[in-house]
Amino acid sequence: MSSLILQASAPLICPGHSRPIAGIEFTNETEDGVFLLSACHDKTAMIRSGETGDWIGTFEGHKGAVWGAALNPDATKCATVSGDFSAKVWDALTGDELLEFKHKHIVRAADWSSDSRQLLTGGKEAKLRIFDMNQPNSEPYILNGHEAGKAIKVVRWLPEPSLFLSAGDDKTLRLWDVRAKAEAAQLTFGGTVNSVELSRDAKTLTIAAGTEVSFWDARSYQCLKRFNLGVVEANGYGVNSASLHPDRKAFVAGGGNFWVYVHDYDTGEELLCNKGHHGPVYGTRFAPDGKTYASGGDDGTIRIWTFAEQGEAQAAAEAAADEQAAEPADASATASGGDS
Repeated sequence: MSSLILQASAPLICPGHSRPIAGIEFTNETEDGVFLLSACHDKTAMIRSGETGDWIGTFEGHKGAVWGAALNPDATKCATVSGDFSAKVWDALTGDELLEFKHKHIVRAADWSSDSRQLLTGGKEAKLRIFDMNQPNSEPYILNGHEAGKAIKVVRWLPEPSLFLSAGDDKTLRLWDVRAKAEAAQLTFGGTVNSVELSRDAKTLTIAAGTEVSFWDARSYQCLKRFNLGVVEANGYGVNSASLHPDRKAFVAGGGNFWVYVHDYDTGEELLCNKGHHGPVYGTRFAPDGKTYASGGDDGTIRIWTFAEQGEAQAAAEAAADEQAAEPADASATASGGDS
């Protein structure tokens, strides 16, 4: 039995999108704070404050559903990919469109290299394209290897600028070496790979595939833990997304049955089941500080949930009550001081 006891609370609901949300991502801490990025089938991507959920801006210009979005490491540029067979690059500060890269089919995923010099895309063509941001008019480098006709749903650049991951409908995750222009390793799963998260310390991969969430050493590619979450399977979906707490206390997952689950990382025990979405959940991510986690799904809403252990939640509530109780006394003291 888990020793971790969590306090349930109502989420902060962030409206704005009008169609299903395909995915969400928190940035790392930047000079301007933490941002939350969402990709949506309403042909837009939105950027919000990662702390408050407040809307900051919308990237508008695609003619089809936006399947994926990624901010570069310093959050100055945003890449979006779409059902209109294109990837676009935007100025994340002004919202201006900077570049458009045409593809030959639906584009599902994009990610930036750690130095922001290269943009990686993948999608229904089952081809990986690497665009050189210093020479945006040049032809991209193309890597093949995924099964033809099976969409690439995830691309993830690793901290080493020459290495990246890709995964998708062919039930594989592949490690690529750009210098060798070849596949360096491959992992096989029992179902479609829907989500791959690299921990912020770059040590652990969290992978949602089929009805399983598994955790892998990001250097040796050895499996650390594997849990079956069959309860989320519904409406034709298994586990769509999973995210590991920064302190590896717990992980959060969402899938076909509308609910957002929190599980103990050590035992796999279910700790919380958060209800509120009105459709399948397609994205779940922990904030960098681990104090909150977000979910997005078919109902077009983003929900930000508090991650608080029972003792922490009680202490915070008591502190808030003490602060509220002290306010009238402070006001009274100020008033009497003014009279004298």
